[in-house]
Amino acid sequence: MNTTEQVPQQLKRSKFPIKNIFLSDYEKYEGVRRINIYVMRLFFALMFIFVATDSWTVILTHEGAWDPTRAVAWCTWAAYSTLAILGVFHTLRMLPIMLFMIFYKGLWLIVVAYPLWSAGTLKGSPAEGMAYMFSGIIIPILFVPWKYVFKKYILIETKKK
Repeated sequence: MNTTEQVPQQLKRSKFPIKNIFLSDYEKYEGVRRINIYVMRLFFALMFIFVATDSWTVILTHEGAWDPTRAVAWCTWAAYSTLAILGVFHTLRMLPIMLFMIFYKGLWLIVVAYPLWSAGTLKGSPAEGMAYMFSGIIIPILFVPWKYVFKKYILIETKKK
């Protein structure tokens, strides 16, 4: 056997060729593509690392009485970002946390950032930095397995007896 014949055989034997990440995985991930799982895991990890770190730092170092609205915001961020670590290991089970993140960031962009942007006042405003960070939700929007979401959370399959 020459080397050109050995290379394709080695690729066939590989348990994880790169093309497999784009195929639906019915064994491990209920038909969701691995690329979706890996990108969502990355986002769960980033949520945990950055949002949990910032929110818990603010909560644990805060002095004095809290403004109730600010306290709710920081506690919500701390709670969902801490739970996000579970999404790294149980990605599909923790998908509602990803949906929560997409929903609240998308809502904030529509309600707060868009009016400022359309009025030409977003640049230089206190909302500019958050609008820039929140605009990154396009990536999870693209990688959430929407067919799975509709099947599991909206259409809700009933078990047949």
